[in-house]
Amino acid sequence: MGTEGSKSAEYAFQVKEAAQYSCARIKELIERFGPRAPGSKAEYDAQREMARELGEWSDSVEIEGFTVHRQAFMGFIPFTVLLGAASGALFWLNLPLSGFAAAVIALAPLVGEFLMYRQMVDFLFPGHPSHNVIAVRKPTGEMKRRIIFVGHADSQYEWTLHYKLGGVGMKLVMIPAVVGLFAALFANLLKWILMEFTAVPTASGFFGILFTVVGYAFLPLFLCVVGVLFFQNPFKSVPGAADNLSGCYTSMCVLREMERAGLRFENTEVVCILSGSEEAGLRGAKAYVKAHKQEMMDTPTICIGMDTFRDLEHMAVYNRDMSGTVRHNPEVCALVKQAAANHGFELKYESIYIGSCDAAAFTQGGIRSTGFCAMDPTPPRYYHTRLDNWDILVPEALEAAVQIALETTLLYDQTMDQ
Repeated sequence: MGTEGSKSAEYAFQVKEAAQYSCARIKELIERFGPRAPGSKAEYDAQREMARELGEWSDSVEIEGFTVHRQAFMGFIPFTVLLGAASGALFWLNLPLSGFAAAVIALAPLVGEFLMYRQMVDFLFPGHPSHNVIAVRKPTGEMKRRIIFVGHADSQYEWTLHYKLGGVGMKLVMIPAVVGLFAALFANLLKWILMEFTAVPTASGFFGILFTVVGYAFLPLFLCVVGVLFFQNPFKSVPGAADNLSGCYTSMCVLREMERAGLRFENTEVVCILSGSEEAGLRGAKAYVKAHKQEMMDTPTICIGMDTFRDLEHMAVYNRDMSGTVRHNPEVCALVKQAAANHGFELKYESIYIGSCDAAAFTQGGIRSTGFCAMDPTPPRYYHTRLDNWDILVPEALEAAVQIALETTLLYDQTMDQ
């Protein structure tokens, strides 16, 4: 698949075979270990099996443990729903200050945990052991730079609303629910200000009509808030073939193809990380950055977050992450974009508007990073549902991902941080 001008054209990389190998291994892992909830035994067992494979192509493979409070990431949903409904009721009962406080508390974990990936309520939930697999292919000489590929080994708890209603149906519940919570916050705040600091009547006149209309508008909005209770099934995780065993195996195949081609850099270390508990709020990537930040700062290091390679027409370099709040390194984004162009792929820069990938944890830790994915952002029906099984994999998407990842590695070794 190499094209003229590509760095990888001179090496005997067998990317088509690597994609076929990845699909076969993903099928075997799912059939053997099943879904891999964050911090579960299945997650760890699958990681150990992949670590065994990595041992054939790496100089060292380590499994590092950390603690994850796996239900914290979305375990706040019942509390948010309860307090959101209470905020609307308090508005009707003319207790706007209490309604405002309820809305603030309801929204805090939604924004902090789900959108910003902060560990706000973890202490309220039990801890579970989770792990990161770290495989290293060392250079022949002095190490002067490092490139990391990271994909997560766990799979998400099923998003019931998405499975039952599809992406559009899920949004028709979620968007009005969030709008309702913010509307309750501002309506209660306005009503409290008028009642507390002015003589403006809130039961008659313009504001009386306004608050009545707003109060009735809460009814359908808060039906959606209640619907959020069914957003996720906290007892059933999904197979996670595309999201994200595809990211694991495309990362692993960088080392595999280097070994098969007899390629070892003189000064560049190549690392593959299979993170745990990404679906619980990037917990594995955050744990790795915390434990290894100094060594990554001491040696020039870049990170490529590899996540979900299935929808080839949507393959993109992600220059913004974590609900659009994290900006990835422009040079690393351009590096992956150039690597893709060298093989005939004109990739766009995209943003993860809702959600995140492991690369965001590295960028937040001061490590130059970018995300690399191939997934329909709609999102597709398989996303975080039981449909994400081995039979939906698209070998061509994995082949392209491996090819571009290898080219990125070669470009980094020869043109960046020299």
